[in-house]
Amino acid sequence: MRRFTPLQRAAGLCAFAVSGAVVAVVSIVPATDAELLIAKAAVLEPVEIRAGEALLQSPATYVREERFQRGDTLPALLARLAIGETDARKLLRQREMRLLRPGASIVAEVRAGGELVWLGFAASRDTEVRIERVGQSLAATERRAKVETRTELKTALIQSSLFGAAEAAGIPDAVAIQLADVFGSDIDFLRELRQGDRFSVLYEMHEVDGRPLRAGRVLAAEFVNQGRRLRAVWFSDGYYAPDGKNMRKGLLRSPLELSRVSSGFGVRMHPFLQTWRAHQGVDYAAPTGTRVRAVGDGVVEFAGRQGGYGNMVVVRHDNQVATVYAHLNAFGRGIRKGARVAQGDTVGAVGQTGWATGPHLHYEFRMAGSARNPLSVPLPAGTAVAHHDMVAFRARAQALMTQVNLVANNQTIQVSALE
Repeated sequence: MRRFTPLQRAAGLCAFAVSGAVVAVVSIVPATDAELLIAKAAVLEPVEIRAGEALLQSPATYVREERFQRGDTLPALLARLAIGETDARKLLRQREMRLLRPGASIVAEVRAGGELVWLGFAASRDTEVRIERVGQSLAATERRAKVETRTELKTALIQSSLFGAAEAAGIPDAVAIQLADVFGSDIDFLRELRQGDRFSVLYEMHEVDGRPLRAGRVLAAEFVNQGRRLRAVWFSDGYYAPDGKNMRKGLLRSPLELSRVSSGFGVRMHPFLQTWRAHQGVDYAAPTGTRVRAVGDGVVEFAGRQGGYGNMVVVRHDNQVATVYAHLNAFGRGIRKGARVAQGDTVGAVGQTGWATGPHLHYEFRMAGSARNPLSVPLPAGTAVAHHDMVAFRARAQALMTQVNLVANNQTIQVSALE
């Protein structure tokens, strides 16, 4: 029997593999020259293409949506909606267009040439305005809007200010103002905010046809300020901590919602008299016309003009405490001696009357006739949740704060809960 060396066996295997590949190739090649020619031949047939049928027809009308921005003008808005000059002039004469407010969305259907088919937007007082073409004219109608309410849950990180953080997170200004009010007795939002502070908030958002109309009430919130965690939930008629304590003190810390302290309590160089004098209050720099609110319930003891104070209001809160608001530009409606005011009521507007070198509010806190520093004086606590309401309150607080806890890791969540 003939024996093969390893080299001979390897050569034989290679030859077998090559021969198998050749057989495989041969098996897929056409058997005849005629079949080969048929396989390679390409038959070209003319096809008629009608351009009019091949292209999509241009739509007869376009529907566009724009937002009426703050500082915007109606002509600029109508131009963005591609409404022609003729119809734009008609719209500017429509009384209903005055109901359009900054932040509102406006939707319009317009023909290719700029002719308006219809236009609609949500106005104040929960009404919906619709302006439609009737022949060559435009007719307007108002109807009660179908408002739906859902809740939104968002979180924000403080980089510079409360409003800057809210804007970056897509949280409406109205919600930020409520947060400043809810936590204003515990946090000085001008002096105590730090980069890295954060807040989470669950709030209502009112919509019409799926478009935002306005922000509603804050339902629950958490604010972490310099490592200090503050929580609040809405219940019945106010905001309370999860243990039932009232978030609002008997008196507010500041008569302005957001402002800057320009001059503190104590001895200072008087900017008007240019002498060193005791400053028995705190000055808040703010634009003329800024709303000044009563820091607590009370009775107006004085409202009028008084020397260097200019236009001044004094509110007596009890036998011991009175507050003073000076340099006012104007008095609030109904503010006169003997009038009753509630916490948050408008007592006047920031001005520059009396011995004032610029628009600001001079605010004093008097206890038993003596001036005290408004920024550090202890404030009386508000009324806590009533004992007979505690079971209902705890259930509501737990349900709301469970949702707020969802964004503890700075995740932005929108809860699609319709009410």
